[in-house]
Amino acid sequence: MTVALDFTPIVLTRLLFALALLMAQASTAAESRLFPPAPGAALEWRAINDGVMGGVSQGGFEITRDGRLVFAGVVSLENSGGFASVRSEPARIGAAAAQAVRLEVRGDGKRYKLNLKTDAAFDGVQYQAAFVAPAGEWTTLTLPLAAFAPKHRGRDVPDAPPLDAARIVTLGFLISDRQAGPFRLEVRAIDLVGDLR
Repeated sequence: MTVALDFTPIVLTRLLFALALLMAQASTAAESRLFPPAPGAALEWRAINDGVMGGVSQGGFEITRDGRLVFAGVVSLENSGGFASVRSEPARIGAAAAQAVRLEVRGDGKRYKLNLKTDAAFDGVQYQAAFVAPAGEWTTLTLPLAAFAPKHRGRDVPDAPPLDAARIVTLGFLISDRQAGPFRLEVRAIDLVGDLR
């Protein structure tokens, strides 16, 4: 026996509206804006440079009036140094449905790393993914969470669990890899997203 369904235009319109609403809610649940933070929320940042191990690199950050994060300074290889970084203070910023981090950045052609942490300890495992920010032009980059490798002080941590997007509590940027000299990375947006497009 075959049952024929006869939808009136009003019923069909309501069904399509409900479906669109469900799809929008699913998309929203899978996306989370990390930077700039939502009104009333704030991410606190701090610079951590190679001075912690005797180096003399200088790196810092600024939040501009129009809301960009600017990470800039000079990397020096003197005194066995060679890195500069900036990191957010711990906050609940993870999103369980996330599959990637999407960045809107303008750089200087140098190689940077995005660091994500799943615990609030100062030291410990960080999940890193490298990217190059083209010089002088805004670009959108999508970094799959599967590409983030667990590291501790620059070394691989093969027995670390995979990155759990729901547990992300800090994010940061690092320049290293013996890239001596001035650097400048501007960040307009950081999002956790549910797709890899």
